[in-house]
Amino acid sequence: MPCPHPAVPRPTLALADWCPLSPTGAQTTQLLVEPPWRPAVWWDRVTLTCQGSGTAAATTWYKDGQHWWQEGHNRLSVTESGACDRPGTGRSPTLTVLDDQLVLQVPARTLLEGDTLTLRCRCRQDNHLSRVRFYQEEKDLGGSLRGTKLSLSPLQLHHSGRYQCEGLVGSWQSQSAAVTVTVHVATGVGGALLSMLLVVGVIVTWHRWHRVATRKQQERALPDPLAPPEEAQMPPRIVKEQTCEIED
Repeated sequence: MPCPHPAVPRPTLALADWCPLSPTGAQTTQLLVEPPWRPAVWWDRVTLTCQGSGTAAATTWYKDGQHWWQEGHNRLSVTESGACDRPGTGRSPTLTVLDDQLVLQVPARTLLEGDTLTLRCRCRQDNHLSRVRFYQEEKDLGGSLRGTKLSLSPLQLHHSGRYQCEGLVGSWQSQSAAVTVTVHVATGVGGALLSMLLVVGVIVTWHRWHRVATRKQQERALPDPLAPPEEAQMPPRIVKEQTCEIED
């Protein structure tokens, strides 16, 4: 049997990523989603946390595109969509919830080189799902036909792309919408390594300088060698004359 449809239809929408900074580097108001998966699905209890300048008392919430009565709270549970506003950093992107029969989810966080990416394929209301396959840019990633998850590790830049899953929902073959995954360069690790190399370079340079300075100081402390006596002070050299007599 296919997964049953909910009594009240809900729109199919996409989930906005959570990130503390905008692409231009300016601080913006953002949403942290719990459970930490994207896209969010309506059969989960999705809770949003507003991230931005100011305090929770300054938070204004928007639910399903309308101003929500709940103000002054940092968290809000949603089933369709939600956004928040903070003075100084403005209104967040809208987080919206999927109501597809089959959904591919990935971690709702920034993915860096070396991380582990877990793909999970879910049927509406977590009903029975079998013979699941995962794809990157329509390329079959293999894996078990019995499980509903696939882990990729360690992540490399070539893992960026569009992912989908498909499986049997009851006796019906179904395919999820594509989810875009972006793997970022782990600049924090590179910066830490560079800092460590700089520190090592400074230490080595200091030791070399200290060794040379110590050697020069020791050379200055040694007494000067005795100078050879002047020619006028040298004792006279006695030369004996020797004669040879030749007999006839």
